[in-house]
Amino acid sequence: MTVDYVLAREALVRSLRRGIRDERVLKAFGSVPREHFVPEHLRRYAYDDRAIPIGRDQTISQPLMVAIMTQALKLKGDEKVLEVGTGSGYQAALLSKLAREVVSVERLPDLAQAASRRLEEVGASNVRVHESGETLGRPENAPFDAIIVTAGAPRVPRSLLDQLALGGRLVVPVGDRRVQQLVRATKSDRGVSLEQLGECRFVPLIAEREGWPEREGSANGMQPAV
Repeated sequence: MTVDYVLAREALVRSLRRGIRDERVLKAFGSVPREHFVPEHLRRYAYDDRAIPIGRDQTISQPLMVAIMTQALKLKGDEKVLEVGTGSGYQAALLSKLAREVVSVERLPDLAQAASRRLEEVGASNVRVHESGETLGRPENAPFDAIIVTAGAPRVPRSLLDQLALGGRLVVPVGDRRVQQLVRATKSDRGVSLEQLGECRFVPLIAEREGWPEREGSANGMQPAV
């Protein structure tokens, strides 16, 4: 079956308008080719509103959830943004349209390398992808005006709050390995305020200190966002 990706992308943006009000976010969704970030044999599903596996027990998240998280960052265009969990590179490509600079970290070297190639191919020249170090995030490039975490953490990571600039926003799924609550943490000179934005499901954040161990029974399987 032949898919007209342009028409499919336009249909996706129309569907997102039911819950997304930020016109800059919608414009970004209309300009980034999601099919470029989906495995070739699954490209006919690229604009379905669902998570799609990309290998290594990882997914490219449901478009609506990506849009909700992106809108929650409240980006104006002059920010430096950190993404934790590059995955396919799709979220970073969207952020490249919305921020001045994007730093993205990925713990799996093959995914990081593939995402870098895709981002270069779509002209996302303001994105830099790095393999994760021992510390969560990218403290050597901090502070960040916004941070987005594309995997579920057991709690809001303190090390990421430390990398957040005053006035900055951290958006992260928090909960157990299967179901999380999307949380926005805003940092000010009075401390950190937390808002709950709704239930979600993401793959677990694998990190030695502030995430989940790499293996924990059978719960380490794919957990797509819904």
